[in-house]
Amino acid sequence: MLMTDIYFMQQALAEAWLAFEEGEIPVGAVVVTGGQIIARAHNLTERLTDVTAHAEMQAITMAAEYLGGKYLQPCTMYITLEPCAMCAGALYWSQIGRVVYAAEDVHRGYRAMGGKLHPKTEVTSGVLATEAATLIQQFFASKRK
Repeated sequence: MLMTDIYFMQQALAEAWLAFEEGEIPVGAVVVTGGQIIARAHNLTERLTDVTAHAEMQAITMAAEYLGGKYLQPCTMYITLEPCAMCAGALYWSQIGRVVYAAEDVHRGYRAMGGKLHPKTEVTSGVLATEAATLIQQFFASKRK
């Protein structure tokens, strides 16, 4: 595992913590190109009352705006949870170069739901998976109390 992957996933985890503190499901994402973060986002579904306001969707929009175009081939997105089918579809259309996610979502992740990423998108999983999974578990445990 590259040290840069760990660093950028830590940045995505910081976004997930912001979501946690705001009462959102704690998923965070950052988009990187040329070693620089060009987008940071976390889930905003509760605040915006919008089921599509996932961290990935917010980050795609920010990165495309930064780059001045809709395609994200030179970019890597770091996400604390495996993308859902909706987000995988958006990532597919963005033609993002690489996706790195921490924890798997065995029930609602894009692989379980039959989604797919662009054939040229490189995927790395498991980077800081324990930290990301623990945060999500803490969030849902606090909701059950």
